[in-house]
Amino acid sequence: MSGIAGFYHPEKNFMEREEYRHNLLTRFNRRLRGRGPDDSGTYLSAHCGLSQTRLAVSGLGPSPEHILGVSLGHEPVFLRRGEASFALVMDGELYNKKELETEFSAALPGNGPWSDGMVLLAGYVNCGPDFIRRVNGVFAAAIYDQPKNTLYLFRDRLGVKPLFYTEAGEDFLFASAIKALLSYPGVTARLDTEGLNEVFSLGPARTPGKAVFQGMAEVLPGHFLRVSPEGKQSLPYWTLESRPHEDSLEKTVENTACLIEDAVKRQLEAEAPVCTFLSGGVDSSLVSAICARELKKKNRQLATYSFEFKDSEKFFQASSYQPSLDAPYAAKMVEYLDSDHRVLTCGSAEQFHALFHSVDAHDLPNMADVDSSMLYFCSLVGERHRVALTGECADEIFGGYPWFHRPELFSAPTFPWSVDLDARKVLLKDEFAASLDMEGYVRRAYEAARAEAPLLPGETGKQSKRRILSYLNLRWFMQTLLNRMDRDAAAGHLSARVPFADYRIVEYLWNVPWEMKAKDGVAKGLLREAGRGLLPEEILFRRKSPYPKTYDTGYETMLADALRRVLEDSTAPILPFLDREKTERFLTSPADYGRPWYGQLMAAPQMMAYVLQLNDWLRKYSVEIL
Repeated sequence: MSGIAGFYHPEKNFMEREEYRHNLLTRFNRRLRGRGPDDSGTYLSAHCGLSQTRLAVSGLGPSPEHILGVSLGHEPVFLRRGEASFALVMDGELYNKKELETEFSAALPGNGPWSDGMVLLAGYVNCGPDFIRRVNGVFAAAIYDQPKNTLYLFRDRLGVKPLFYTEAGEDFLFASAIKALLSYPGVTARLDTEGLNEVFSLGPARTPGKAVFQGMAEVLPGHFLRVSPEGKQSLPYWTLESRPHEDSLEKTVENTACLIEDAVKRQLEAEAPVCTFLSGGVDSSLVSAICARELKKKNRQLATYSFEFKDSEKFFQASSYQPSLDAPYAAKMVEYLDSDHRVLTCGSAEQFHALFHSVDAHDLPNMADVDSSMLYFCSLVGERHRVALTGECADEIFGGYPWFHRPELFSAPTFPWSVDLDARKVLLKDEFAASLDMEGYVRRAYEAARAEAPLLPGETGKQSKRRILSYLNLRWFMQTLLNRMDRDAAAGHLSARVPFADYRIVEYLWNVPWEMKAKDGVAKGLLREAGRGLLPEEILFRRKSPYPKTYDTGYETMLADALRRVLEDSTAPILPFLDREKTERFLTSPADYGRPWYGQLMAAPQMMAYVLQLNDWLRKYSVEIL
């Protein structure tokens, strides 16, 4: 886990104001310290400045050579080729590093050990920007090619790592976090109608490539951005390809099992102690089982963590979205794995206060307490471990969500995780909601995303709908959850890995027909078949239960009281958008836990929490409404 940032201009000579430019890079590092508290460094040349902070997950390796006398710490990394020099900053990890080291050995300096960043840079020097196609990993990286006076920004295929950019005057800027961009002179937090729609109509989702604030953007997953004297250009290096699936069911199960096992084993490698999140569901249990088996070969015990809310048994209310508590199933898996297990508990007060820490971690409003509780749990895990493997993303690629199975959601002519826009307007002034044209904005976003889905020739009806739904899940819903995992883990000084987001698994599953994915009508039937022999049957075929949330009515009271205080605060920046009468009526109504307005878990209490996050965000970031 790292934070990266930098600035570039093809003609300016940054060395003319060297101290000033170094101070700007140092300012970047201060803003990015949350993503990398253990090490930092900077690089400055005539046309480019780079900065990086780093969380120590593996050994730092040897200090880099000083190039142009401007290196500090162990990052950035550099390579020389004669008089030419190349510099890189990187957030992320390579999971095929050993193969890449062998392939690019001639370009690597000395005898090693080499950092992931050095291997990535050697690949670029040896092959140019197309080398990125050979990389298996999660990354946001910037490479400055001094001979070409060109800056390249690379983002991993599925967008696990963030990478934002903007311009300040004539300077091009990039950073892992929006807060770093906002620290640069001339960059301000402005919100136009499009940005308001992003947070009110789509949020906590975001249109791919948008950073909400006016003038800011994000490098698209599977793309690299080339910035040169000729301008900037976004180029895809990976796209999903639709083709007929020709493997038998038996072969499909075998291939799926092999891909999952290889992804987990690759991501298990780390110099720091590794743990897993273990909910007792099939996804996290399968990852944990593979990890436990591999560690036992080395006479090591797997550390596992499960998450609960205080008094969950007392307050829990079963629903179609959350049919059972996780605790009994997690306990069965702990016994089965013989893991070193800890149960982490979050109370209502901790969850409430973490709502605002979560805004700091994201620089944006997010998934309310679905985010804040995860951030709190990650901070507890981060006290003992630096690397955690999770079961995130299995539902998106195996079709586990209700909208793949419930007819009314499957056939919805919009994003199925956010069908009811009226629920989003329940607190808003009618004239404000009308000015946004919320329905129109969402419809246009949905139709544009739908049109991007690569259909097979001849696919119609349910086949094409499932293909489109799968694409929306990968590019929209999964991205929101990946953002949550990355930001919350970073805030807890933890590197959270997501084996199910290995692009090879995504590519393979993309073309597997639904009859195999949902074998015998069982949700995620293919995943369960691939896990046979690794898990007990009661875990393997447990009905899906999503990430837990609290059912403590005391938490809802905290939210309602906080929202009432907002209504009474004449300086609250959210007030111009809220209808006081509607909000007060909402606060006195019973909470409806069964009708989520986003995803599976965000119902009435989460609407209050989201509004509180919006208010906090508008104030903290001094957001200017255009």
